[in-house]
Amino acid sequence: MKKTSKKRSKKGMGTVEIVIIIAVLVGLALIFREGLMGFASKVMDYCFNDAKITSALG
Repeated sequence: MKKTSKKRSKKGMGTVEIVIIIAVLVGLALIFREGLMGFASKVMDYCFNDAKITSALG
């Protein structure tokens, strides 16, 4: 009996994995949307608050 091996092309596997990872990240972002927006808002307010920068310098 002759042994035959079927080689499968795994070229598309990377694309499918990336799409699944992106879908999971988008799902998590939608679930935790309000918390993420609040956190981002606090970080932006802290980073771009001119009063804290000028008080630290002088």
